[in-house]
Amino acid sequence: MTAATVSLGTASPAPSSVSLSGLDGVNFLAGFGPYVAAYLAEQKWTQENIGFVLTASGLAGLLSQLPGAELLDTVRSKRALVVAGAAMVAISAIIIAFQPSFPLVFSGLVLQGITGGFLGPAIAAISLGLVGHAALPERLGRNHSPRRETWSRPGLWA
Repeated sequence: MTAATVSLGTASPAPSSVSLSGLDGVNFLAGFGPYVAAYLAEQKWTQENIGFVLTASGLAGLLSQLPGAELLDTVRSKRALVVAGAAMVAISAIIIAFQPSFPLVFSGLVLQGITGGFLGPAIAAISLGLVGHAALPERLGRNHSPRRETWSRPGLWA
């Protein structure tokens, strides 16, 4: 993807593929949540306990959104927040992988949930800075069509 940002009528250079690939990697690795339920089921956890820790993680993510957004607006270095969030996700994954006991998994998933309040928005903010407003929807994987084109011939669908 080669997109240039436009700022006050001047085109910025296209972002490097290394920068974009790095963001893709962080975004991919940060999303291990859906695999946790399957892993915990393999560890002979009950459905109730799996549901409880996943709900706690989701609630932590929900409650961290407002402070996370405030933190993101306050901090100048979005990269530092991404590094901190990636470290928190890595610590959470290590805890879950090596010691899947209830208190540790609960703590790890709450920690992972808290990262949702700032890691995703930080990745989006960095992406916006790299590719600009016009290319952001495509960069974030959203279907963006500013106008609808029709591909029919007259009389074909009459």
